[in-house]
Amino acid sequence: MVAVEPQVFDLLAHLIRHRDRVVSKDDLFKTIWQGRAVSDSALFNRINAARRAVGDSGEQQRLIRTLPRKGLRFVGEVHEEVHEEAIAAPPPLSDRPSIAVLPFANVSGDPGEEYFADGISEDLVTSLARIRWLFVIARNSTFAYKHRAVDLKQVSRELGVRYVLEGRVRRAGGQLRITAQLVDTLTGGHHWAEHYDRQLGDMFAVQDEITRNVAAAIEPRLLAVEGVRALARSPDHLGAWDLVAQAQTHFWRLTRTDCDAAVKALRQALGSHPDYAPAHGRFGFCLAFAAHMGWIPAEQAMQESGEHARRAIALDDCDPWGHIALAYWAMMERRTEDSIAAFAQAVKLNPSSAAAHSHLSRGLAFAGRDREAIEHGEEAIRLSPLDPEMALFLGAIAVAHYTAGRYDEAARYTAEALRLRQGFQGAQRLHCASLAKAGRLDDARRFLITVRRDQPDLSLAWVRANVPYQTRELMERFLDGLRLAGLR
Repeated sequence: MVAVEPQVFDLLAHLIRHRDRVVSKDDLFKTIWQGRAVSDSALFNRINAARRAVGDSGEQQRLIRTLPRKGLRFVGEVHEEVHEEAIAAPPPLSDRPSIAVLPFANVSGDPGEEYFADGISEDLVTSLARIRWLFVIARNSTFAYKHRAVDLKQVSRELGVRYVLEGRVRRAGGQLRITAQLVDTLTGGHHWAEHYDRQLGDMFAVQDEITRNVAAAIEPRLLAVEGVRALARSPDHLGAWDLVAQAQTHFWRLTRTDCDAAVKALRQALGSHPDYAPAHGRFGFCLAFAAHMGWIPAEQAMQESGEHARRAIALDDCDPWGHIALAYWAMMERRTEDSIAAFAQAVKLNPSSAAAHSHLSRGLAFAGRDREAIEHGEEAIRLSPLDPEMALFLGAIAVAHYTAGRYDEAARYTAEALRLRQGFQGAQRLHCASLAKAGRLDDARRFLITVRRDQPDLSLAWVRANVPYQTRELMERFLDGLRLAGLR
């Protein structure tokens, strides 16, 4: 056995693998050094080392032959022996959704964009790794796919992933175009694709912006795909993650019936996997949110919500959903500072999470901090403009406008939220109050009929007990709107 440097081994393996043809110098630079600028002497040193390793020499060239002005060719006989015990089985698919970020291709030919493309790929791995339910393959495992055509099924077999994120960087004059797409390696289906055009300038700032936008768009899209897959599977074959994804797919619809289905799925997940942090976090959140909407009695939900939120954080304090659940519970309990601090922690853990920004927006809005609330709400929309939770994003901004006395704006945002999710009862109540405070009393009174149809037990006393405005003044402002609409 002869010890050789990694680049010498790679060079020798490449020559043997392609022994049916002449391998050019450019081919070796591209393969061994991934296109990085190195001197001819570095290549010749590696070739001489490879010859020494196989007992060859520059004069005899029995095995590695130089063809002037053409390249090199391995001309020795090769006998391949395959031992079954030496064949490594491909890594199995992770129980969690799994993704590999392939190196983004630089199609401009400009070496300056090469570093930019590599930086985006590396930063995306880091950003996606913040999504605790997602298994992300390390960048060094995907580097071998740089500068080569990719067979997605081969990627799936070699890396054990279901999804691949790939992209390209192209420069035209003073403008960059970055494209990215999310592909299912098993089916070849494209689940998401987008392009971003940016002016050349501060490359690090552009890189950070693109990375955040892509990571933010990927999370809800993957969650939606996983939810649909779980819904299509037999209930007898659903694991803990499948049930969480299924629950989230129900929750997004924002109806009482779907909330009940989400709660049922999460209880089932915790019944079989009592220490599964994602299930505890989402369960704690669902219970608090359902109490806020009026879908389940608050006295039944709130104690259990707090217990599951705390359990989620104890199991995994880096999962934003545990902190979101704790924050929503604290907001419902009117523990304002605790609530905002926990929402802010979720954003800190994953700054690319549109959901985390939206929930922080909601916590700030119910506390009357309208400017900050709108900033985070708009950030959520910018990060994920096609998010399944868009009605929640809009609803939080509507609360901020209402607390600031901008009732026409509040009515406009709630109308758009209800266009997306008609069963969103929090938005129904706020829309009714906003119409009344904006002076549109006839519209408000007509709309109250719709509100009461979906929530027959609604009363001013119920609102006072269950809608989480954090100060007496804000609560009275909301109650005044509902009184004007005719609620008693």
